[in-house]
Amino acid sequence: MPGTVLLLCLALGPVLRARCDSTEEYDYDYLSINKTWVLTPKAQETDATQILNSLLKNYDNKLRPDIGIKPTFIDVDIYVNSIGPVSVIQMEYTIDIFFAQTWYDRRLRFNSTLKALTLNTNMVSRIWIPDTFFRNSKRADSHWITTPNQLLRIWNDGKVLYTLRLTIEAECLLQLQNFPMDTHSCPLVFSSWEYMVMTVSFDLSRRMGYFAIQTYIPCILTVVLSWVSFWIKRDSTPARTSLGITTVLTMTTLSTISRKHLPRVSYITAMDLFVSVCFIFVFAALMEYATLNYLVGNKKPLEHNNRKARLPPAGAQVMPSYTTININNIMHWPPEIEEDEDDDPGSPCLEGKECERFFCCIEDCQTGMWREGRVRIHISRLDSYSRVFFPTAFLLFNIVYWIAYLYL
Repeated sequence: MPGTVLLLCLALGPVLRARCDSTEEYDYDYLSINKTWVLTPKAQETDATQILNSLLKNYDNKLRPDIGIKPTFIDVDIYVNSIGPVSVIQMEYTIDIFFAQTWYDRRLRFNSTLKALTLNTNMVSRIWIPDTFFRNSKRADSHWITTPNQLLRIWNDGKVLYTLRLTIEAECLLQLQNFPMDTHSCPLVFSSWEYMVMTVSFDLSRRMGYFAIQTYIPCILTVVLSWVSFWIKRDSTPARTSLGITTVLTMTTLSTISRKHLPRVSYITAMDLFVSVCFIFVFAALMEYATLNYLVGNKKPLEHNNRKARLPPAGAQVMPSYTTININNIMHWPPEIEEDEDDDPGSPCLEGKECERFFCCIEDCQTGMWREGRVRIHISRLDSYSRVFFPTAFLLFNIVYWIAYLYL
């Protein structure tokens, strides 16, 4: 009962606000008198009923207004309550809206002191309503709790306002090349069977905090973890092998999880590119140790059964601590370069002379390896090279990747 009194006080307005502040002091008889005072006078109720009866007496709701004379123009207003969720797999989004349509129907004009009639849903089926439908909707629901969420208002000049609340699951073709840093323009297309089409576009951008925590950061940490093997002694085969295999399997799991919530598209996304490059780095770190172990193992000298080292037999070649790689024949020096520089004053590699070959002027390349068309690589320093090459290459990749997808 006190709640009812409060509603009545709000309806009476500021004139009676002072009296309503102490409603508990009044008896129920006085309150009931006030209730009848706020209600609409019976004269207006009778007038509204007569107006509706006269309007609907010869009204045909199957015919649109001004049929055969001129088109009926419908003004549409949309108020968005909420958008989401957006389903990437189903390629659709959910939107909750108030959908209002306004038009003029000369058959609903009336003369009265009332400017407008606000009616419930029972009147909706009695008059002509636009045949508007949503072209790209997969499912649409109208709200019915606690009563049908609809409003019909008729003005005395024949203007009609019809408003209802809808929840629509509409189709949106997502282009996921930049996923999860993608933006989309999802349309809501509605039209009439009179073939007029209108489109409302909603620009959506994805927040990538979830993917940064679930995918990007774990991938980066896994790649960094694979570099630990470069600081482990190459003789510790079990440690380095188990670390490499573990990181490879971890990247495989992360790759599977990253594709779990994505549709099976035929193109590569930004996340696929990042995960794939991280997998390549981890796999390359494992292959680096396999290469090092193979090359170093092949150059170990033979041992006697009595475990005493012996000199290699005459004519045998001892494996050096480096390997040589033959390069293209164009790197072979001409015959005049292969001669002794001291005996050949016209050698192109003499000091102050113009070089015919660039590498001929480098001090380390004048000892004969480059002159024979070979490159010398120190196998024992492969881990040292990797400690610099892998972090530098991965850092450059991240710089290019984030600049390209975030700012270009």
